[in-house]
Amino acid sequence: MNFVLVPGGWQGGWVFDAVAAELRRDGHHVEAVTLSGLEPDGPADADRPPNLDTHIDQVAEIVERGDGAPVALCGHSYGGMVIAGVADRLGDRLDQLVFIDAYVPDDGDSCWSLTSDAFRELFLAGARADGRWVAVPEGLDPRARPHPLASFVQSITLKGGPRPEFGRVFISGGAWAGSPFTALSERLRDDPGWRVLDIPVGHNIARRDPHRLAAALGALRPGSG
Repeated sequence: MNFVLVPGGWQGGWVFDAVAAELRRDGHHVEAVTLSGLEPDGPADADRPPNLDTHIDQVAEIVERGDGAPVALCGHSYGGMVIAGVADRLGDRLDQLVFIDAYVPDDGDSCWSLTSDAFRELFLAGARADGRWVAVPEGLDPRARPHPLASFVQSITLKGGPRPEFGRVFISGGAWAGSPFTALSERLRDDPGWRVLDIPVGHNIARRDPHRLAAALGALRPGSG
């Protein structure tokens, strides 16, 4: 299976290094995305931060240029906003849609509207310097980069239409302090269109337990809803 892995806020494709290595050893093709503006050497144009549409376009292009093999599109945290937009556009190209402790938006939602008050305060405080970029919170990897505020606050446009026949999976990191995903994961457990898996190690599952995350992703089978 082909895996496209989309990181959450402030992080790059490097956050999935250990997960990707295990999946590749098992014969999967993996592309871990560093979203526009989060490049290691900084954004191409700091005065024009990318927004959510920019990131959806970027990941959609990666999916479109694939070789036709089944695609599991996976997003962590903010990355859930991105993969939801891609799935709305290219659902017929996907086999699995996997939200890794991530936002699951409906039309008109934004990361800002779906997150908790604590994260909204963090976004505002982090963007105080220039109103464009949200500073890296304390405790993240040194490779983390300021995140474009526009992508956190932009509402997503989902056209909907016929529901594509791909699997929908939510991987929960558990009830960590301040999580905006606890109620969401419980709601999805009761939805027959979803499978909910638990890796209760906190929000940054790819860093805290890459082996269990790789095993969960590697166990996905093409055509399994």
